[in-house]
Amino acid sequence: MGLTLYGIEGQGWFLSFHDFTHYVKVTFYNGAALRPIPPGGTPKSKEARWVDVRVEDELDDGQLAKWVKQAAKLPGWTP
Repeated sequence: MGLTLYGIEGQGWFLSFHDFTHYVKVTFYNGAALRPIPPGGTPKSKEARWVDVRVEDELDDGQLAKWVKQAAKLPGWTP
């Protein structure tokens, strides 16, 4: 398993890819501000939202690209 983070210097991390055995979790740290809001999220996750991508899933790469572009314009997560 691995984790890859994407961010903009001075603005924080806006996106991560976390690979698991059977899927990749694509997390948008300020995902609640995206339109449409990505489907994954819990009250505990606060603003973060995600999409779990499995090999057998049909990926809407157009929507994923729109979310990435939106997320890159928002303030990110800073540890």
